[in-house]
Amino acid sequence: MHSHHDHGHGHGHTQHFDTHNRSFALAVVLNVVFVAIEAVYGVLSGSLALLADAGHNLSDVLGLIMAWVASWMATKKATDRNTYGLKKSTILAALFNALFLIAAVGGIAWEAIGRFSEPAEVTGLTVIVVAGIGVVINGLTMLLFMKGQEGDLNIRGAFLHMAADTAVSVGVVVAGLVIMFTGLNWIDPLVSLVIAAVIFLGTWRLLKDSLNLAVDAVPREINPEQVLDSLKELPGVESVHHLHIWGLSTTENALTVHLVKPDPASDDKVIEQATRMLASDFNIHHVTIQWEREAGSCPTLAYC
Repeated sequence: MHSHHDHGHGHGHTQHFDTHNRSFALAVVLNVVFVAIEAVYGVLSGSLALLADAGHNLSDVLGLIMAWVASWMATKKATDRNTYGLKKSTILAALFNALFLIAAVGGIAWEAIGRFSEPAEVTGLTVIVVAGIGVVINGLTMLLFMKGQEGDLNIRGAFLHMAADTAVSVGVVVAGLVIMFTGLNWIDPLVSLVIAAVIFLGTWRLLKDSLNLAVDAVPREINPEQVLDSLKELPGVESVHHLHIWGLSTTENALTVHLVKPDPASDDKVIEQATRMLASDFNIHHVTIQWEREAGSCPTLAYC
């Protein structure tokens, strides 16, 4: 006997996308303009720090676009072939973005290490002005995602990325000031390595979380032992097995479980209680429960 509860999250995804659609559009436009400015003046001034930051910001633009597209895809209705819709696209977007950033870190670090032996002449004032523009643009972009960061890994990732970019741009300004007043051009590749380290540290968590979600691991914020204990405490439930918890998207979680409950009385009430508890305590909204009347009656118990 199966019971499935789904609280209409397709509509919720549509509202979520509508809320952040303008923020994504404005963020992409602002950052594309800034990437162009950084790339041009990075070449003209000979600053690897500016070029490194331009590469980083370009990856942010790609990440924003992927998150934007994935948020739109998550609003698509389920079909006979895609029974959960396309919600998983938000997880794949996060994973691809993380892998792209890791590759960018390697390229920046390799070029920076080479420049320590042959430091290039850098125009300090140009670096300061362009990176200063970056502080403003990244700061504005960060504010666009400040409201929606709670409860959405994609939006929170965008917010933290922009916050890190703002800090990195401040670092580039400092490097430009040091170069302008001291003439120490090796400061430029040093800052590039710091930028690479900041990107790597921020990306590692994203890579780990998105990879876990991609292989249907239990989402990091959910403790499966606590879920198990809570299910065991439901009225009339003697034991719990075949418990599976995974992420449908970066914002939605699902659960399937077999509950042994000998007395069929109040089955519907217990299911209602279980779904309310899982939603409020663990942010699990897609719940499928299979009742069993005897502990040894599960035909797939050996595979639990």
